[in-house]
Amino acid sequence: MIEKRSLKIVFIKILVATHKLYTMPNEDIYLPIHVGREGKENLGYQGDNTGQNISTKNDNYSELTALYWAWKNLDADYVGLCHYRRYFTSKGRIRQKIYKNEKFKLILSKDEIERAFKEYEIIVPKEYYLGGDTVWAHYNKFHNIEDLENVKKIIKNKYPEYMSEFEEVMSKKEIYAYNMFITDKKSFNDYCEWMFNILFELEANTDITSYDSYQKRIYGFISERLFNVWLLKHKLKKKTVNVINMEL
Repeated sequence: MIEKRSLKIVFIKILVATHKLYTMPNEDIYLPIHVGREGKENLGYQGDNTGQNISTKNDNYSELTALYWAWKNLDADYVGLCHYRRYFTSKGRIRQKIYKNEKFKLILSKDEIERAFKEYEIIVPKEYYLGGDTVWAHYNKFHNIEDLENVKKIIKNKYPEYMSEFEEVMSKKEIYAYNMFITDKKSFNDYCEWMFNILFELEANTDITSYDSYQKRIYGFISERLFNVWLLKHKLKKKTVNVINMEL
């Protein structure tokens, strides 16, 4: 049985990564952030190009440019990430087709988040089943496996204490997907430092000039797998919830 913790959350910010104008949640815990903002038209959202940032790397890092911006510039007690069309919901699987505006009423609220963190240390999506493939085989099927092999070498070199968790995650047939999570700022900072150290070294030694625009999102794809390794290593108490898609 999980022991309930006494917790007073002062400030929660959940980044809503977007590259276009879109309907956004009303609660002020949700912070729309324009990813890849540098050199682009101003949408009226917070850009990922202020302060310390990697906004110009968005084509390769996807929503991670929002994470990096939050890591370096955002002061909050709890930090999370979702997408303009994907959010956490405490509701069960929503089978019926409903209007987008109605779906916004189902998004995880501040009250629900505060209640969750009285017992848990991180909120993540329910695991995504990879159709019978292992995480390693799935990456090999859809991406360049040499990139994941190089990640393995980097971890073995820089973070050997993570190797058993890396191997275990690679043998699983499901992952926590979408780079979506909510956790305390200390854990968030710890994860970002570890993850970006690995990705920056990978980037420095990887030639992606022949990759198409989809495969050039390499570091976003890799980070989804890395998040699962970090999560397994740190054994945070997880609350898994459904993800609601605004466009389905």
